[in-house]
Amino acid sequence: MFMPVLSGIIVSVDAFFIGLSLGLQKRCAFLHLALINGFLLGLCVIGFLIAGQIYELIEFDADLVVGLSFIALGLWCILHYFISAHIKRRKSIEEVSVPEDRGSAEKTSLKTIILVGLVMSLEAMMIAMGLTFIFLPHSTFLIPLTVAFAHFGYSSLSFYLARTRHVKRIPVVLTHVISGLALIIYGLMALFVEIGM
Repeated sequence: MFMPVLSGIIVSVDAFFIGLSLGLQKRCAFLHLALINGFLLGLCVIGFLIAGQIYELIEFDADLVVGLSFIALGLWCILHYFISAHIKRRKSIEEVSVPEDRGSAEKTSLKTIILVGLVMSLEAMMIAMGLTFIFLPHSTFLIPLTVAFAHFGYSSLSFYLARTRHVKRIPVVLTHVISGLALIIYGLMALFVEIGM
């Protein structure tokens, strides 16, 4: 009972860096973060409920699926940041001579917040499902609750820290890379459990 909760707290640490990246965006309010985490809680519960049914259908060890999924998700977080940063740079170079429309800037910012929230919610759902797979048949409802509340706690703390002048100096790239690496490390841990190392 203690290990699933501890694992949920440890593996949710990447939410700290997601909250940091949201906090560094001026248009993102704490209400946005609260709504994201409410949606995230719902997805965690859904993930927990369907994980048991999916587990019955998987003919091979679920630890392999969990490990490879987390590694893929971590790599996607890192690559997505670099690709979107490259696209932004190209657009800004192309639009140097054209004055930016204020309305489109607000829409772009809202799209970014929604995308980050969706990624964080789906990642939390995968964490809840992964922990459910690993700890079956002893999985309890504490798994989705721990993952959701740990995400809310980490992201809220870092969101407010991002508004301080010292944290604003941290490069955004660092937060995305560390967030992705946290997922990759957890994926490797799940694989090592399967291999027996």
